[in-house]
Amino acid sequence: MNILNYITWNIDPEIFSIGPLSIRWYGLLFALAFVFGQRILTKIYVAEGRTEGDVDVITLYMIIGTVIGARLGHTLFYSPEYYLSNPIEILKIWEGGLASHGATIGILFALWLFSRKQKFDYMWVLDRIVIVVALGGALIRLGNLMNSEIIGHTTDVPWGFIFVRLNEDPALPRHPTQLYESLSVFLLFVLLYWLWKKYKTALPRGLLFGIFVTALFTFRFFVEFLKEDQVEKEAEMVLNIGQILSIPLILIGLFILFRVWQNPRPALPGGRLEEESETKKSKNKV
Repeated sequence: MNILNYITWNIDPEIFSIGPLSIRWYGLLFALAFVFGQRILTKIYVAEGRTEGDVDVITLYMIIGTVIGARLGHTLFYSPEYYLSNPIEILKIWEGGLASHGATIGILFALWLFSRKQKFDYMWVLDRIVIVVALGGALIRLGNLMNSEIIGHTTDVPWGFIFVRLNEDPALPRHPTQLYESLSVFLLFVLLYWLWKKYKTALPRGLLFGIFVTALFTFRFFVEFLKEDQVEKEAEMVLNIGQILSIPLILIGLFILFRVWQNPRPALPGGRLEEESETKKSKNKV
């Protein structure tokens, strides 16, 4: 095998350890996703008349929704038989096992609760949050790369990665699907942030969320063809679990984009609800 035809990947998932405390790349990148996301979201919220306090509250909702949703998604979508028989294992997040589709559902539900309690327009919240979620997704997929997990099929492309830590014999180049997803989601982040920066409150309500969901899960659907199965039962399936879970999300995104195309109306400034706006108008008249 020609050494120029592949990339040797032998990164230690652990950055350093002090006694029982271990700092790993995945955990660091996961945390940075929220740190960078909070800073960017603060800029967006302040520019649209909201406060940093609103961002602090929504960040808490996001962290809880992401972690719980991603963990439950992994346990219920990929290995329900095992985890329902051993429910205490669900709590062992440190052993790995988070699913992006579960995180999506968890985030959507958490933000619905946030919007309802804080009296925000739900779609306005989603349109802004997907910008930072895209950046976070790019960082988390880099974390998967550092862990040498979610690998692709063997390949002869010159950028194939040999994941040394898989201890394969023989070691064969594979598609770095983690990198494919990370780059694609980062480009989606750039597009969404550019659209917001250029148009801000003039953006049709639901446009950014519709673009994000449709683009993200369409790419996810097709990149799954390059991935190794996550669980054994996928070997007997025409479409794997990731693809099956992506289809309804793609349809939701397309539906929202269709509604935007039919009725392109911007959200109220600052994500206010319509009834809140009407109340303010009535007070001004009095």
